[in-house]
Amino acid sequence: MWSGDLEADDAPVDVLAEPHPARLAPDHPSHARIMAAHRAALLSGRPGYADPDTGLFVFTSAALVSQGKCCRNDCRHCPYLRRPGA
Repeated sequence: MWSGDLEADDAPVDVLAEPHPARLAPDHPSHARIMAAHRAALLSGRPGYADPDTGLFVFTSAALVSQGKCCRNDCRHCPYLRRPGA
């Protein structure tokens, strides 16, 4: 079962690369394009990117980590969601 929020120091490093599957399923039809946009934003230091499907602004995991805690807005790249067994 997935569980609660974490503080900034507790955010696992792997969430910077891959979002929680409840927020972006690995089999999502646009997963590869979304992850490419996320990686490009991370590499360029931008706080987010335009969603390839909707054009809406999406914060990167790095931008969300810098907030220091979960904002509870169901962000796609939220780094404060625990993974199973964590």
